[in-house]
Amino acid sequence: MSANQVDLGTFFNPGSVAVVGVSRKIGAFGGALFLREYRKSGFRGALYPIHPEADEIDGLRAYPNLSSLPEVPELVILAVKAKLVPSVLEECARVGAHHIHIFASGFSEIGTRKGAELERRITAIARQNGLLVIGPNCMGPYCPSSGLTAWGAVPGKPGPVGVISQSGGLTQRLTEYLYSLGIGTEKAVSMGNAAVLDGPDYLEFMAEDDRIRTIAMYLESAGDGRRLLHLAREVGKKKPIVIWKGGESDVGARTVASHTGSMAGERRLWDALFRQTGAVQARSMNDWADALLALGLLPAPRGKGVFLIGGGGGSSVANGDTCVHHGLEVPRLSEPTMERLRETVPTAGSIAGNPLDEWRIFDDPEYLLEILGLAYADPEVSMVIVDRMVPRAAFHMSGDASLTQEVVDFVTRNRKPTVFTIDCDGGDADLTARGTALRAEICRAGIPAYPSLRRAAWALSQLQSYHAHRAALG
Repeated sequence: MSANQVDLGTFFNPGSVAVVGVSRKIGAFGGALFLREYRKSGFRGALYPIHPEADEIDGLRAYPNLSSLPEVPELVILAVKAKLVPSVLEECARVGAHHIHIFASGFSEIGTRKGAELERRITAIARQNGLLVIGPNCMGPYCPSSGLTAWGAVPGKPGPVGVISQSGGLTQRLTEYLYSLGIGTEKAVSMGNAAVLDGPDYLEFMAEDDRIRTIAMYLESAGDGRRLLHLAREVGKKKPIVIWKGGESDVGARTVASHTGSMAGERRLWDALFRQTGAVQARSMNDWADALLALGLLPAPRGKGVFLIGGGGGSSVANGDTCVHHGLEVPRLSEPTMERLRETVPTAGSIAGNPLDEWRIFDDPEYLLEILGLAYADPEVSMVIVDRMVPRAAFHMSGDASLTQEVVDFVTRNRKPTVFTIDCDGGDADLTARGTALRAEICRAGIPAYPSLRRAAWALSQLQSYHAHRAALG
């Protein structure tokens, strides 16, 4: 285990936490939020509120400063005014506290000379004293397995994803999104202005964490661009990285400066990063989550060929076009597969082939199992997309669209990537609610499910591209 792994690990599993700058008001946002949510999440370590005058805050004994604590805290959260941060950092150095999260804002992100100078000062103090600092202007570390969940999905759920982000809000939303689908987050960090520790530091750390299988990044600036490129290339050989680059447009780049005080960076650098590393480029929250589902839950495909299993002639035509648009192939099936399909698919009202248009797959689990067996045996098929329709009166359907355990077991033990789609986008509130619940149910079973075929096809195209790049590197 590297020194980086050991040092940064303390941020996510500290034995004690001191929060400097806690209001007496229990419901206040700021330092009090961290104390309140850590207790709610079951954090098992010691919690120390720091307040210059209070003896007790929310049932916890309060202390006037770090020097008066009965032990050196393993994590210190600074929720004081920006101008007080340098002096508290110096106190951290004096007492021997080395892991600091600066929640406070008011530094380079405000676009003033004073803010920039204050950030340079705290960076200098940290480097002179060997302090590891997350921030400033951020929500800091998040780790459900240790009860360190003051934000995001609370208390959250451990899972295969690691998140590195310059945005607290987007990181929070992603952890909630993945949690709603039954996919947990092992560790996340909102790093804000990244004045001391930057994206490559956390990437190197998460690359060595065996519990993290996929890494999500939201970056507005590259920091040390050369190091980021090198690390992404090396890490990508063993773990997929999904990067959402903020500030691509002129408007976005302008907003970046007032968000984290960063420059959006050279487009050529980012083009090179995605081209050379195999990292997946996301451009929205849905992209971010969709790619993580596919890359985190599915095996590597052998090729681009996808078998579309569903019902509806027009839908079959549109779905085939969508897959091809996203760089996938919809191949002719092998002759043994076609012979069996011709035997089982009615001549009228259905289509035997790829795409397959046969309504029995919606309400006959045994037939669905047979079709999946054909797909997994066919050498032309590398991936499978199965449409799952929510029963409703408009299609003269009733019953339950849930997958049987036999179908779940058959899909998850086979080695061809398989996803389900539940077409529930649109304005029908009942369809949206029922489709969303079915999607979460299937995801919780370990099978990616998407609310549209377009999103499923995009996710599978990213899965195929990542593994093709990885194979090319040997």
